[in-house]
Amino acid sequence: MRHGIVLFTSDRGIAPATAAKAAEENGFHSFYVPEHTHIPVKREAAHPGTGDETLPDDRYMRTLDPWVSLASAVTVTSAIRLGTSVALPVESDPITLAKTIASLDHLSGGRVTLGAGFGWNTDELADHHVPAGKRRTVLREYVEAMRALWTEEQASYAGEFVSFGPSWAWPKPVQSRVPLMIGAGGGPKTLAWIAAHADGWITTPTERDILAKVAALHAAWSDAGRAGRPEISVLASMRPSAEDIAAWEEAGVTEIMWGLPDKPEDEVLAFLSRHAGRLGL
Repeated sequence: MRHGIVLFTSDRGIAPATAAKAAEENGFHSFYVPEHTHIPVKREAAHPGTGDETLPDDRYMRTLDPWVSLASAVTVTSAIRLGTSVALPVESDPITLAKTIASLDHLSGGRVTLGAGFGWNTDELADHHVPAGKRRTVLREYVEAMRALWTEEQASYAGEFVSFGPSWAWPKPVQSRVPLMIGAGGGPKTLAWIAAHADGWITTPTERDILAKVAALHAAWSDAGRAGRPEISVLASMRPSAEDIAAWEEAGVTEIMWGLPDKPEDEVLAFLSRHAGRLGL
């Protein structure tokens, strides 16, 4: 089973490039950053962790742009995968975002993973003119349109929210398929969406019954006629036991994602070294 690192970026603390370089040097497989374009002061959306409009961390309103953060990491790394946990594609223009991701994949030599969310903060989505009740449809259309731009010599798309005529767009990603991981609660609707449109699942920090949901995703994957098995990344919000990790691996979990502490750079680097040692990397 692989091990990845998640840095909840902000305009304070360790820089993404520094953290990614240290993660690679300590043997971690992947490096992830999140996305929030802004946080409306007045909103009604409940945070999944707090259950109301309060936020558990002020970094939500201080988050760095994920693609700029990962681009900075490209210049100081050579092997670690660079991903988002999670980005909010529907808050960007899909044609521009396709160019950004393709450029990053090109410059990194094919190391990009797109971890995407539907968007719990519906007030944030509203400022981007994304109807809350249609956010899954919007994401599906964005993904389909971007994949067309990434793979077709003359790409076009016609949907309810995305539409463009035959177009040229290079560079194409190095990877034949940029992996799409969906970070969301593992209910039946989400697992069916993943099986139909994505390559894997990123659990939420508050996820429960992970083993049962992994089995449900495998069943949905089979029902959708998908070959192989989905990628599954467990976001470890609390330190799991060795028994937990062994059970996850046996069930088909492919990666554990470990969060970095919100502390000064020297403390974060020391944590990375210690944690890599504990994991035997």
